[in-house]
Amino acid sequence: MRIGLIAGPWYPIPPAGYGGIELVVDALARGFSRAGHEVLLAAAADSTCPVERLPGMHSSEPDLVGFTSSELSHVISAYAGMDGMVDLVHDHTLAGPLYRGRPDGLPVVTTIHSDLSPSFAAVYGAAARDTTLIAISKSQVSSVLADRVAAIIPHGMEVDAVPVGHGQGGYACFLGRMCPDKGVVEAIRVAQLAGVPLRIAAKMREPAEMQYYRDVVKPLQGPDVEFLGEVGGAEKYKLLGEATALLNPIQWMEPFGLVMIEAMATGTPVVATPMGSAPEIVDDGVSGYLASSLEDLAGLLLRAGTLDRRSVRAQAEDRFSTERMVEAHLALYSRLTGVASTR
Repeated sequence: MRIGLIAGPWYPIPPAGYGGIELVVDALARGFSRAGHEVLLAAAADSTCPVERLPGMHSSEPDLVGFTSSELSHVISAYAGMDGMVDLVHDHTLAGPLYRGRPDGLPVVTTIHSDLSPSFAAVYGAAARDTTLIAISKSQVSSVLADRVAAIIPHGMEVDAVPVGHGQGGYACFLGRMCPDKGVVEAIRVAQLAGVPLRIAAKMREPAEMQYYRDVVKPLQGPDVEFLGEVGGAEKYKLLGEATALLNPIQWMEPFGLVMIEAMATGTPVVATPMGSAPEIVDDGVSGYLASSLEDLAGLLLRAGTLDRRSVRAQAEDRFSTERMVEAHLALYSRLTGVASTR
């Protein structure tokens, strides 16, 4: 099968630091290639993913995140370059599924990477007229668009490439974006209630993120709360692997929390609020704990170190591997194209 993948224009594939969607696209590209399929990736020109990449794309533009013109010009170039080159396109942008200049008769699939608030639901509802929709969790489509989604495929990752950590660093960690939805303030309060040092690694590039840190988060930092900035690659997995637990007290209906399976891959349990996809990812009492109140989360943080790290890692291997994600995608692609999913 010849598979076209379209990533967004703003970050390279794979990302150097923060970038959940970009990590997923990278894992899919590598997984499809290992499975014997041809992959053509339309991504920022400074991407390093080891598959064939569409020439003529611009370098990553992190300063233009969210700019419609940047994404649209990227999408136009991607579809023009893939015309006649692929059997199917899997588009991971928001604008692409609504673009009407794409080649006639070309099957297009898109993954819903956002929550389905009314505005996003309207976009994907319109896209569903001629684009196949993939959801990433049951909770994401529990109240809208469930009848228009062709498959629910949870994210996966290259679990085998992640070293198992010892969890003896004597701290909990938070990993995400510097914004209220991700629960960084709640993580600080939980760690302080439990008397456990906290290390925070967070993306903080945009003005709103920097202001939130300056005005809200920094004043809460005491001697046992350390802000590390943004981390990626080996540094990220070392941080996760040495932590007693990942604190992930999200404050929104997150459709899928990739950071939770990254922590589980290192053997580190997750202590989280039961919002969005968290109950679908964390096996309560096995790979972590779920609770709503800060006091309960603090108590569970103190218990997290007693969980079997081998069982936590096994959850990531069994449920969230790249191979399982790739197999599910290829089965859907095969139904849409009539081309065999195996070589």
